[in-house]
Amino acid sequence: MMRAPRDFPAAKIGATNVVAFVASGNKLCCVKTISAILIALVLASTALAQDQLLQPEEIIQSVQEWLEDNLDEKALDELGVDKDRVQQFLSELRRRFQGTYVYDLSALRETAASVLPVLQQFEETRPLAVWLQTRLDYFDVAEQLRREAKPVPETPPPSRLPNPPPQLERSIWIKELKDRSLPPLARDYVPRLKQIFAAEKLPPELVWVAEVESSFNPQARSPAGAVGLFQLMPATARSLRLSLQPEDERLETGKSARAAARHLRRLHERFGDWRLALAAYNAGETRVDDLLRKSKARTFDGIADRLPAETQMYVPKVEGTWRKREGLALNELKIPKS
Repeated sequence: MMRAPRDFPAAKIGATNVVAFVASGNKLCCVKTISAILIALVLASTALAQDQLLQPEEIIQSVQEWLEDNLDEKALDELGVDKDRVQQFLSELRRRFQGTYVYDLSALRETAASVLPVLQQFEETRPLAVWLQTRLDYFDVAEQLRREAKPVPETPPPSRLPNPPPQLERSIWIKELKDRSLPPLARDYVPRLKQIFAAEKLPPELVWVAEVESSFNPQARSPAGAVGLFQLMPATARSLRLSLQPEDERLETGKSARAAARHLRRLHERFGDWRLALAAYNAGETRVDDLLRKSKARTFDGIADRLPAETQMYVPKVEGTWRKREGLALNELKIPKS
């Protein structure tokens, strides 16, 4: 297991912080607030699992034990904590992120918004808050796509709408990002990152992938263990010869940028297409390769609806970000000459 920039406490320590937060004068007004706090504890504990994502039932058991140790039965009843209900919710949350149905993400908007301020309260979970905040627009765009959806007349009617076509997703992301302000850290990072990407024989405009991954905040950390500006997973980082201990080199701007550039260059060389390279960067090259082979497809659009919902959002968001920040379309990216 890699060493974090500071040690993450176990779930019970995180729970103590929550109690301190509550005791400081913030009242628990409803079951929904309790759920948000429980989810925050879940995310804090999953940060420990860099190479293995804990199962929801394991995490809930830890949280439930803390509640039972620190609150009497009357308090538990008043808070309305239901282990089975929370476990079911977490399983559904995870299912929707890993599933392939984009519209399912829209139902997470309210929950994600309630979780974020809790994560931001505590130093231990702020890296996870950065990760979540960077992806809040996924839920908003999913809702916009749902409103845009038009059922195709059929007899009998379809049980559910098909996933939105990639072209529609691209157009919605362009609208979503039209008035997006520059991330606070971008002005400092972008010039340095462009030099690194150009030196690695990549279009320098690709550095805006870091906005989509982390909002240019190197402290961003996903529940699955991705870290840094470019959200490199532990196995990917090791394959790119980054050290994870005693210090995590994914947190070092130069080293992580060079590694991400090499990874993107290799993916582009393998797939010969930037959309497929980005999909592989997000979902894994084996998954993309398998889908292309099984579908006998050659393009991102040919496999998009079978990719994870996050990836279906990720690729057009990166494209929209290039257009917003550089005024470039995908086919205008140029690889620097030697």
